[in-house]
Amino acid sequence: MRSPHGRRRTAAGLAIAGVLATLLGCSTPRDAAAPGLVASAEAPGRIVAMRRLTEAQYRNAIADIFGADIKVGGRFDPIVRPEHELIATGAAESTISPAGFEQFDTMARTIAAQVLDEQHRATFLPCKPVDAAQADAACARSFFSQLGLYVFRRPLTSAELEFYVGMAARGAEPTRDFYKGLELGLASMLVAPDFLYQLETAAADGRQIDSWSKASRLSFLIWNSIPDQVLLTAASRGELETDKGLQAQVERMLASPKAEQGVRAFFTDFLHLDRVADLSKDTVVYNRFTPAVAQDLKEQMLLTVVDHVLKQDKSYPELFTTRKTFLNRRLGLMYQTPVSKAEGWEAYETPASDERAGLLGQGAFLALFSHEGRSSPTLRGRAVREVLLCQPVPNPPANVDFSGFNDTSNAVLKTSRQRLDRHNTDPVCASCHKITDPLGLPLERFDGVGAFRTTENDAPIDASGAFEGKAFDGAASLGYLMAQSKGPTDCLAKRVAEYSTGLTEDKLPKGWLETLGQAFEAGGFKYRALVEKVALSAEFFALPDAPPAPATKVAALAPSAAQTNEVR
Repeated sequence: MRSPHGRRRTAAGLAIAGVLATLLGCSTPRDAAAPGLVASAEAPGRIVAMRRLTEAQYRNAIADIFGADIKVGGRFDPIVRPEHELIATGAAESTISPAGFEQFDTMARTIAAQVLDEQHRATFLPCKPVDAAQADAACARSFFSQLGLYVFRRPLTSAELEFYVGMAARGAEPTRDFYKGLELGLASMLVAPDFLYQLETAAADGRQIDSWSKASRLSFLIWNSIPDQVLLTAASRGELETDKGLQAQVERMLASPKAEQGVRAFFTDFLHLDRVADLSKDTVVYNRFTPAVAQDLKEQMLLTVVDHVLKQDKSYPELFTTRKTFLNRRLGLMYQTPVSKAEGWEAYETPASDERAGLLGQGAFLALFSHEGRSSPTLRGRAVREVLLCQPVPNPPANVDFSGFNDTSNAVLKTSRQRLDRHNTDPVCASCHKITDPLGLPLERFDGVGAFRTTENDAPIDASGAFEGKAFDGAASLGYLMAQSKGPTDCLAKRVAEYSTGLTEDKLPKGWLETLGQAFEAGGFKYRALVEKVALSAEFFALPDAPPAPATKVAALAPSAAQTNEVR
C-alpha cells in the first residue's frame, strides 16, 4: 500500500509534469489541468513577450511576497549572456533545463513548507479551516486568490484558482492535513511559467501590453522585483493607462528605497559584474586575492555607482572622473590605503594626483578584464570598447599564436606594451589590436587584481594612449576624455532601453533611441531621469513591431472581469 507521503509526492509530480511540458514547448491552455502558456498566439490577450526571471529577481520576489526570513536555497540555471549583449536580452530566449526545473521544484517545496509552517501560516492565511485535518475549499480559495495576485502578478483566472484549490484538496486528503494541501498547491504555483517568467500580454488596443504587464515591466525595471500592492491597485483601476496615473507611480517608485535594487541590477548586468562569482586569480602571484576580496570589489563598484547616480543624482559622465569611492579593511590592504573601520564600508576620496579615478580605476573592472596571473591590455581595451562604448570587437582567429605575448619572463620584452608591439607585427593580429590596445595599455599601471604599480618586471610602464584622436597618459586621463565623449552616454541610453524591454537594438521601436539620447542630454545625463523617461515612454509599453500608442492617452479601455477586482 502506498504511503500518504508517497501519494502526495505523486500528485505533485503530475502537476509539475504538466508545467514542465509547458516550459519545454508543449501546448497547454490556461483552462487545462495544469495552467500554463496560452495555446493560441492569436487569441485576444495573447502572450507577446516572456523573459525568465534572473536569480536576483526570483529572490527579490520571494522576499517581497513572503518576507526576508523565508530562505531560498538551491542552484539556478544560468541565463546565458548573448555575445555583445545584456543578460536581460538573453532572458527573453532563456529556457529551463529538466535539471534546472528540478531545482526550481525543490526550491518551491522548501519555500512553501516555510510559508505554511506554524510560525508563518497565520501571516498569509486570511481564514482558518473548519477542520485542519481535511480540505476546506472556501479557505483555500481565499488563500490562493490573495497570494496568486502577487505570485502571478495579476489576478488568477477562475480556472487557475479552481485548479489550485483542487490540488490543495487532493494534497489534504491522504495527509489529513489542510496545510499540507495548501503547501502542495503553493509549491505548484511557484513552478508555474507565470511565476518563473515575466509573461506580458497584449492590451485590447493591439498596440501595447496590458495594465498588469505594465505594472510588472515598471517594477522589474525600477525595483528588480514584483509590483507592490499600490502598483497593482493602480493597474486594476486603469490608472497606468493615463499620463497622470503613470507618472505618479513612476515618481513614487523612483523615490522608494527599493530603487537601489533596480540600479544595482542594471549596472551589474551592464558592467558584467555577474562574472565576479566565477572570478579567480593565481594565489601565488596575487596572494591577497580571495573569493571574499572578489565580492568586495563588486560591492565597492556598486556602492560607488549607487551613491553617484542615485543618492547624489550626479551625471553619468562624471562617473568616469569621480574620486569618491568606498573601502573596507580588506580592500584597504590591497590598495595599501588605511581604513579606520574594522567592519563595514567607509567613504574614501583619492587624491587629485592619484592615477585611480572613476569606473576605470575600480578594482572590479580591472580584475574582471585580466587573466588569472597577469593583467591584459587587450581584454581591458576590449571591455572599454564593448561594455562602455557598445562597440563590438571581432574575436581573434582560432590559429593566432599568443606564445610570444604570454612569455612574461622574456628578458628583453619585459612589459605588455613591448610584447604586444612584437605580437602585432602580424597584420592579422594588428587589425584588432589597434582597436583595443590604445585603450587597454593606459590601464597597465594596475595589475591583474587592480593594485597600483609603476613597473612590470622592473621596467617602467608606458601608460600613454589615444582616444578619439586625442593623446593622453594613464587611466585617470582616459576617464576624463571619456567623460567628454558622446560614446559612453549613447551606449548607456541604448543599454537602458534594451534592459527595460528585453529587446536588442534592432528590435526596439524605431526612433526611440534617438529620442532617449536627446532627453538624456537635455536632462544633464542623469541616470535617474533617463529611467524615468524610459518608464514614461509609450515605446516602453509598445508591442514588438507595433506602432507606438498616440502621445495623448485616452481613458482606459474597459477591463476584463478579473481586472475589475480592485486589489485590497
